[in-house]
Amino acid sequence: QLQLVQSGGGLVQPGGSLRLSCTTSGLTLSARAIGWFRQAPGKEREAVTCMSGTGDVTNYADSVKGRFTISRDVAKSTLYLQMNTLKPEDTAVYYCAAQRLLFGKCMLSPEYDYWGQGTQVTVSL
Repeated sequence: QLQLVQSGGGLVQPGGSLRLSCTTSGLTLSARAIGWFRQAPGKEREAVTCMSGTGDVTNYADSVKGRFTISRDVAKSTLYLQMNTLKPEDTAVYYCAAQRLLFGKCMLSPEYDYWGQGTQVTVSL
């Protein structure tokens, strides 16, 4: 059964860091484009970052550039989102995503086929 299972969310103070993980089963991350999205209360889901299937192209939303980093460990079938210098406006439910086709492009749009269940990140004092 194909699944993307997320972990690592929680409550953190402004300026703090969190790392989100997304472990896949039934789906190899090798040559597969991946992404992270988030949805804040009352807002539409927005793209945070992506990585191409070849792994050599990444892109970030302007709001997180220089603070967030996407990565993957193919051997562990896990993708990560390292979030540093967190701000209250980063508060949202975060979702990992992967494409079905191999060697896909890095896309900051929700054109992904597989999604994690979402994990809450709250940045507050």
